[in-house]
Amino acid sequence: MMRGIQDFMRRIRMPVTGQRRKLFFDAAPDIIYAIGDVHGCDDMLGRLEDLIFEDSGKHDGTKWLIMLGDYVDRGPKSASVLQRLMTAPRADIDRVCLAGNHESVMLDFLRRPARTHRWLELGGLETLRSYGIPTVPDNREVLKDLLQTHIPPEHVAFLESLPSMLSVPGYCFVHAGLREGVALARQQDSDLLWLRPTAVDKTAARNDFVTVHGHTPVSKVEIAPGRINIDTGAYMSGVLTALRLSRGRAPAILQCR
Repeated sequence: MMRGIQDFMRRIRMPVTGQRRKLFFDAAPDIIYAIGDVHGCDDMLGRLEDLIFEDSGKHDGTKWLIMLGDYVDRGPKSASVLQRLMTAPRADIDRVCLAGNHESVMLDFLRRPARTHRWLELGGLETLRSYGIPTVPDNREVLKDLLQTHIPPEHVAFLESLPSMLSVPGYCFVHAGLREGVALARQQDSDLLWLRPTAVDKTAARNDFVTVHGHTPVSKVEIAPGRINIDTGAYMSGVLTALRLSRGRAPAILQCR
């Protein structure tokens, strides 16, 4: 199926401009776990990973863990979340991390830092605090120095490397959603990272795959025609959700607080 997903992911780097990579595989692993928006809730992510690793021990075959983006902002431990995701998971699971809109806006701030940047209103202040930056100075040069000394370049490179889509037969994984009527290979990051579901998304049932996404918080996992939303608003609700997909079985939900 491939030479090793971790080696493949290490070779991916997103240019400063342009579209992020999209990953297409002609075969799926035996089991896929997907985790919704984490938003700085590293403690919950650790507990959910423990549940996943325990569950994975009950099943044979190849296993992937797909993170659906929005690792930073709003919650208190964004830096810890990124450090966790940069560390290899347990040996029997390969992890793929996709980009969310919050990673995109954070990168834009890091490239063009300013006290008036909109990222700071989207939870960026909490992310900066997690790196030991309690306040945002007015002076741009001082702010640039703070960012360079407090945010590891490895974290920035990780954010830049994140693809915006992963597709396998039967499923497509994105942070936000797909533009109806547009081929997967031609989908734009502005939609993949920002699109909100609407009533017209019901036509997605005509596709030969199910889209698994987050981005739009719901009180419980939303299974709609052609898509599954697993963003249960962890930083607000205190519930972080994972989905397990396996051949010949109905989707299963794993959650932690």
